[in-house]
Amino acid sequence: MVRCSNNMIGVLNIITFVLSIPILSAGIWLGRRATTDCEKFLQGPVIALGVFLLLVSLAGVVGGCCRNSCLLWLYLFVMFILIVLLFCFTVFAFVVTNKGAGEVVSGRGFKEYRLGDYSNWLQKRVENNKNWKRIKSCLQDGKVCQSLQQKNQTWEQFINDNLSPIQSGCCKPPTACNFIYVNETFWTKPIGYNSSDFPDCNTWQNDQSMLCYDCQSCKAGVLANIKNDWKKVAVVNIIFLVFLIVVYSVGCCAFRNNRQDNAHPRYKPYP
Repeated sequence: MVRCSNNMIGVLNIITFVLSIPILSAGIWLGRRATTDCEKFLQGPVIALGVFLLLVSLAGVVGGCCRNSCLLWLYLFVMFILIVLLFCFTVFAFVVTNKGAGEVVSGRGFKEYRLGDYSNWLQKRVENNKNWKRIKSCLQDGKVCQSLQQKNQTWEQFINDNLSPIQSGCCKPPTACNFIYVNETFWTKPIGYNSSDFPDCNTWQNDQSMLCYDCQSCKAGVLANIKNDWKKVAVVNIIFLVFLIVVYSVGCCAFRNNRQDNAHPRYKPYP
């Protein structure tokens, strides 16, 4: 009689195998149509995740259902490494996103963000030119600032709008610049204006492909967005971690069953 733990590990990995197919297909699809740095950046991780889930689930199915102890041991080893890495990443995510918060601006419905408020590790990631080029490509492809401009707000509506961190940091100049509002993404600099105290004021351009994408405030807005997303991911990771530990425990039971059956094979009499 096939043991319950072997059946469970087989069913769980069949589900994982089925889920890996659309993930892998999405990665291949992205690779074929990728035209920007943002799409090319996403292609590799998606394909890698799909292949990883495919191979691990196959090892789990064969090891559990076909009672192959060698494959099941390999499956459990990979699962153990995955649990350790996921635990470390979850702790790391909470640590690096602990610092940093938006600053309330008097008379405004939105917050503004400073790069120096965030952890050094996150700051180094966005200050790397190669990394920032990819991030900026994603921001431009996402048309975040274009969607803000399409609101066509009056000045009173704009200052009371609850802008996202990226919209606040990348689509408008900092409030301290005191530029004159024309529309959401077009501002007039006072004649002869030059600010050494606020470098972002000199970085700002009304060119819709530039705006404040190279400003420190934009990088801070991206980090604020990452901080919010990572905290959500960390909570999901905790739930997923508990699930992996349960699967790992079931796999250990199946592995023990396999070893017992191999050590004491059942006698099947001839008819």
